[in-house]
Order: sequence, then C-alpha cells, then structure tokens
Amino acid sequence: MSKKQGFRLGVYVFKDAEIIDYTGPYGVFSVARRFDPELDAFLLADAMKPVQTQAGLTVYPNYSFNDMPDMDAFLIPGGFGTRQETNNKRLHQFIRSLPETTLLTSVCTGSWIYGRMGLLDGIPATNRKEPDHFEASEMGKVPIDRLAEIAPACKISRARIVDTGRIVTAGGIASGMEMGFHLLRRAGYNETFISEVARVMEYKAAYDHYRNDIEYFEAKQ
Repeated sequence: MSKKQGFRLGVYVFKDAEIIDYTGPYGVFSVARRFDPELDAFLLADAMKPVQTQAGLTVYPNYSFNDMPDMDAFLIPGGFGTRQETNNKRLHQFIRSLPETTLLTSVCTGSWIYGRMGLLDGIPATNRKEPDHFEASEMGKVPIDRLAEIAPACKISRARIVDTGRIVTAGGIASGMEMGFHLLRRAGYNETFISEVARVMEYKAAYDHYRNDIEYFEAKQ
C-alpha cells in the first residue's frame, strides 16, 4: 500500500459525545503530524457553534455539514449522545452524501448510527463490550448487544477493530487510540512509522498488545 498524500480525518462531534472516543484518534493524528505534517484531523458538527460533549467539555468545530469539507475518513464517536444521533436524519443524509472513497469509521456506540442506516447489513462490526452500571442492570443492555438489536443483519464481532473495506468500527471507549493507529495504516503508513508514533505517545506496550486484534472482512460485491 502506498502512502496517501494529505490524508484528512474528519471527526464528528455532537452533544454528549464521549471524550476519549473522539480525542483518542485525533490525538494519534496530532502526534503523527510531528513526523508527517501532511496529515490532518479536524472537528465537524451539524452547525458552526460550540458543542458540549460528555462531562461538559465544550469544543468548537472547524466545519459544519454545510461546508462539506474534503476528507479521507469520517469518524463517529460514541457516548451517551449516540442515543439521539442514531435517529438524526441530517446526520444520515450527510453520511449518504459522502463520496464512496471516504472511509466511514466509528468508535464504540458510534456504530449504532451505521447500523440504523442499514450500512452494516451482511458485514461484521463491533461496539463496546464492557457495560457501565446501568447497562449491566435489568433496565439496561450491553452496547454490543444493543448493536445486534439495532442491526440484526450485522455480524457482531468482538474484535478491537473491524475493517470491512469502506466501513471500519472500533470497540470500546479507549479503542479510539487503535482506530487512530489503524487509520494511519489505511492511509498507507508502515508499521515502523505507526510504532514510532505509539512510542512517542508512551503507548507502545498497548499498541503491541492490540495491533493484531483486527478482523478484516471483504464484502461481496
């Protein structure tokens, strides 16, 4: 795989998005830019106004849907806010408007959106496997089981990363880090480059542990 020049990652932010879900992959790209400044990551929202994500952390997007920024990958994080985003028709319309060459990626419960849209039918995808206290109670449901409910035609996977070609999903909250590293892989960077980024981030041991926890699947045309 040859390195793609100027690979750009667009990270969707919305009310109550989980912090590490979107800052993890963004942070990987931030450090990787020290080695290749052509890499880019930016925040994208429904509108150009402050977005209050989980625990009150407020961020300001670089672009809105109306801007239609060029990007090589679009990422949806998880978090409590995905409950409303799952049925956000404007978001669905924006995703469907993206070029076929744009990777559709998610972290944690972000895959619920693709599931609701029918984009996971017939292919594997993953989600968070460890429940919080509410999800573990009789009133809740483990997120990966909720994905199976939302997208019954999806082949549920417990891998850290699932790469089906255009759609790439990651498991739980901290798997946003692995998504960031995997997107560098999809951008054509070799393992030496990615491993060096992980080393600088003092994440090398975790990177080595998770680097092969990837399920690849080629959808039939």
